[in-house]
Amino acid sequence: MSQPFTAGKYPTFAELLRRDGNLAATSWGLFPEKTRGTPSFIGPQAVLQARDCIRTGTVFGLDYAADAFDPGMSLKRSAPRHTIYSSHPAHRDDYLDGYYLQGSTQIDGLRHRRADDVGFYDGIPDDHIREGTPELGVQEWAEKPIVGRGVLVDLDGFRTAKGAPIDHFNGEPLPFELIQSALEDQPVSIRPGDILMLHTGWCEWFLGLSGENKQRMRESRRATGIAQSREFVAWAWDQQLALVAADNFAFECLPAVSNSPFNHTAPNDHGMMHQQLLAKLGMPLGELWKLGPLSRYMRTTGNWDALVSIKPLNVVGATGSPANATALV
Repeated sequence: MSQPFTAGKYPTFAELLRRDGNLAATSWGLFPEKTRGTPSFIGPQAVLQARDCIRTGTVFGLDYAADAFDPGMSLKRSAPRHTIYSSHPAHRDDYLDGYYLQGSTQIDGLRHRRADDVGFYDGIPDDHIREGTPELGVQEWAEKPIVGRGVLVDLDGFRTAKGAPIDHFNGEPLPFELIQSALEDQPVSIRPGDILMLHTGWCEWFLGLSGENKQRMRESRRATGIAQSREFVAWAWDQQLALVAADNFAFECLPAVSNSPFNHTAPNDHGMMHQQLLAKLGMPLGELWKLGPLSRYMRTTGNWDALVSIKPLNVVGATGSPANATALV
């Protein structure tokens, strides 16, 4: 396997495509901490520079409540049940039943998806991905949290200002070109190691629906998200993004666009690009993030970056976790 690259010396996505055999289009073996993935793009200097994003000392929590999406879009993940109990008059304790770690605001770990063609990230054998094993578990990002500069791109605000609001009812696919246009409009620059946050407005729209209409959307299997494309995957890698997150159900649009370039390589995911980002590039995905309040605040200040901290639950071998994300601006 290839030797790790030094910071700033990583190959381009075009060069990744030319890697041999199962390494083609992957970042396997390139990072000093080989199973940490793209959060490795954030070095100590990038963390220090992220302090400059704190201008007013205002703090935003980016997580929705654990039971916010009840019902949500997932067909299997239900809201947890919270129980408080007492052993004696001066005591209170509590626990959660049925707590799906990706049921609300979340970060997808690298064992959340395997690539249909080459397997789990870094070639970890399938039989190592089970309860009680540590490989690719989110504890790696809990023990060493993901902290750096976060950049918010307000896709919702950009489209609304153009008089063409995003069509959440029909689960509009959002093309890569929209991200580029919104970035140019804000404007804000992307730096290596950035945490990209895409504000679509979907979560606030969905949570504002009646219970009956939430159920209808769930049954429709339609949800707004980023359209599947090689261009987005290549750009995310070439920008050396540490993590990509959005305020929608699956980060990507659901269902995948009919002409998804991943229809043949990711048949079990029906052409979704989760496999490309997680299993091949080692890039974590954030979903169902609470970005509305932060986006509205940033629009008043004209500053679109923040120091962002992400600390998953320290559950060894977990495939994902609540993001426990915080933005300081």
